[in-house]
Amino acid sequence: MFVIRERFFSVGDDFDVLDEHGNKVFHVDGKVLSVRDKVVIEDPSGQEVATLHRHLVSLRPTYEIRIGGEKAAEVRKKLFTPFREKFTIDVPGPDDLEMKGDLLDHEYVIERGGEQVAAVSKRWLTIRDTYAVRITGGVEPLLIIGAVLALDLALEREKDKGKDDD
Repeated sequence: MFVIRERFFSVGDDFDVLDEHGNKVFHVDGKVLSVRDKVVIEDPSGQEVATLHRHLVSLRPTYEIRIGGEKAAEVRKKLFTPFREKFTIDVPGPDDLEMKGDLLDHEYVIERGGEQVAAVSKRWLTIRDTYAVRITGGVEPLLIIGAVLALDLALEREKDKGKDDD
């Protein structure tokens, strides 16, 4: 299980992704976001292990996840999903994943072919403004964490866009 602080992108600061014991597993550099529209994920020694960046030209919010310099997935909002927001994690090959549930409140699951591979919840923790990501075996944790952060970015961006329209 991993612990992630909520709403970090609105502040644009750095933060650590922790395991369930409070140990630092990854460091996320949020400052880069404002400069290059990119988030860098580092291991505890400071080595870059993954990046996440937004495609500037696309019909719907789209974020690319790169792990070890290789493109691992694109996270994009589904165009038409009545009543619920859904995001697809498009990985190379046929095993795409889908994020569904209450995305805004961090109560959702990630599925591959109808099988749950990860769950995200604020209810598991008593720490304010944090949520937990529980990943089942066989799925690259950086892929899931990157996708969850991409979703946060997309939702934060939509919220900010809505404020601009007011």
